[in-house]
Amino acid sequence: MNTKKVWFITGASKGLGLILTKKLLLQGYKVVSTSRNKQSLIKEIGEENETFLPIEMDLTNNENVKTAIEATINHFGRIDVLVNNAGYSQIGTLEELSEEEVENNFKVNVFGTLNVIRNTSKYLRKQKSGHIFNIASIGGYIGNFAGFGIYCSTKFAVAGFTEALAEEMKAFGVHTTLVYPGYFRTNFLSKGSVKTPNNPIEEYKSAREMEQAHLKDIDGNQPNDPEKGAEVLITLNKQENPPVHFFMGEDAHHYAKLKIDVIQQALEENRTLGTSTGFKK
Repeated sequence: MNTKKVWFITGASKGLGLILTKKLLLQGYKVVSTSRNKQSLIKEIGEENETFLPIEMDLTNNENVKTAIEATINHFGRIDVLVNNAGYSQIGTLEELSEEEVENNFKVNVFGTLNVIRNTSKYLRKQKSGHIFNIASIGGYIGNFAGFGIYCSTKFAVAGFTEALAEEMKAFGVHTTLVYPGYFRTNFLSKGSVKTPNNPIEEYKSAREMEQAHLKDIDGNQPNDPEKGAEVLITLNKQENPPVHFFMGEDAHHYAKLKIDVIQQALEENRTLGTSTGFKK
């Protein structure tokens, strides 16, 4: 029965989205894969057939997304699993990034994801089943990386609305899982998938060091295998009660624990002052 499910995956022409698409097709699932360039999907995966539907879709255009979702319903009759995977990393400090650079990152990572959710939810709600995966980042849980504040803030936004979405959709039998991946060995940090500031300010030494560490040292040496990451998502979908929060990778677990420890310490150290605001009884 599982292999009859229809998966809808954004950002599927490379990285985790591409690997997941290929694995699902090999396992007999039906897959709709989207990208800004349909030919890139056909080149990597193949032509449209009875189990595969490649769609060119602009996440930032709500009407374009709506058309893509409607084409999926017309072709397969339903959507069972939605994977909001598309996104990119914008490097740069808060001072040096322009309004346009910031807005573009939010348009894709936040508003683009919302466009897909908005146009898919009504079908999941009416069929009273489904599973939504929102791929955030460990940077959507811990943001103390100099030069990555804007990117992390987009993923914090995804985390925030996913928590609400989980509450909104559970009454309709739709599961929602927020995935916080650590570093996976894909092309996410390669040219074309990551953007650096147009007007860098060299005085931000820590940001420049962090930028170079990601582009030169971490890229190609990420500790997590995307093949295994794709299998994990398939396994999560098979669970009867999949989690709302899922940290993927040992590094993701490490960073999450650091954040939790910092928060717990801050709560305890400032408890008296922090709880002094109530009216006297």
